[in-house]
Amino acid sequence: MPQKEPSYWLMKSEPDAYSIDTLKKDGVTLWDGIRNYQARNFMRKMAIGDKVFFYHSNCKPPGIVGFMEVINLNVIDPTQFQKDSKYYDPKSSPDKPRWDCVKVKYLFKANKFLSLPELKSLFNEEELLLVKKGNRLSIIPIKIEIAKVILGKIK
Repeated sequence: MPQKEPSYWLMKSEPDAYSIDTLKKDGVTLWDGIRNYQARNFMRKMAIGDKVFFYHSNCKPPGIVGFMEVINLNVIDPTQFQKDSKYYDPKSSPDKPRWDCVKVKYLFKANKFLSLPELKSLFNEEELLLVKKGNRLSIIPIKIEIAKVILGKIK
C-alpha cells in the first residue's frame, strides 16, 4: 500500500513564550494553550507524521523559523486545569476536558528565515491563509504544493 503524503500545517508561537531554539533544546513539546475553537479543530485533523512549519509571531519581523513533526494526537491540554495558568478554563474538568493538543518534535531550524513580507510576495491569500488580511489563527493548514515551495526556501 503506498505511503500517504503527510499534511502540512503552520503553527504560531511568540518567541518570548516558546521559540524554535527552545524546541530545539527540548526536542519535543506539547502544543498547548490553544483557546480558539477553529485552531483546536485544525489540530484535531492532524495525523501522526504530519509536518509543521514553526512560525514566530508578534515579533519584528514575524516569519517561519523552523520545521516540526506531529508525533502524538489528542493529548488532553493540562494547562486548562492549572488555576495559575493564563490558559486555565474554569468550564473544563478532567472528566469533561474542552481542550486538547498535539505533541510535536523538532526537525530543523530554518537555514533561511522566511518573513511575513516575503511570504506575502510569494503567495496570495487563496494560496496561503497566513497572508490574508485580518487572519489571526495560530494554526492553519498549508496546501502540499505551497508547503514544498516554502520548504525549498527554508532548507
